[in-house]
Amino acid sequence: MLGGSVHTVKENAEALVVASKEIGLKVNADNTKYMVMSWDQNAGRSHNMKNDNRFFEMVEEFKYLGTIVTNQNSIQEEIKSILKSGNACYHSVQNVLSSSLLTIKIKI
Repeated sequence: MLGGSVHTVKENAEALVVASKEIGLKVNADNTKYMVMSWDQNAGRSHNMKNDNRFFEMVEEFKYLGTIVTNQNSIQEEIKSILKSGNACYHSVQNVLSSSLLTIKIKI
């Protein structure tokens, strides 16, 4: 769950719990986390949120569809992750790329 303030996230969590009950589903509090996204360094400093006798854990970042989302809307962690993946890929094929078995023929 995302929101610009803790109040908004709590409202969204309540709506989620109510909507899930209406269709016969149950919210798994162990797998449900929340994040307050803001440029303000002090926004959403509470650690856990209680809703309907369930505690939801606050997270500062998570991966969504392969992209790292942070509570500060920062892209730095995403860039670090991409560079780390690229470096790992390069190092895994470095021996193959520098092998003397590979030759390049250039025709002029």
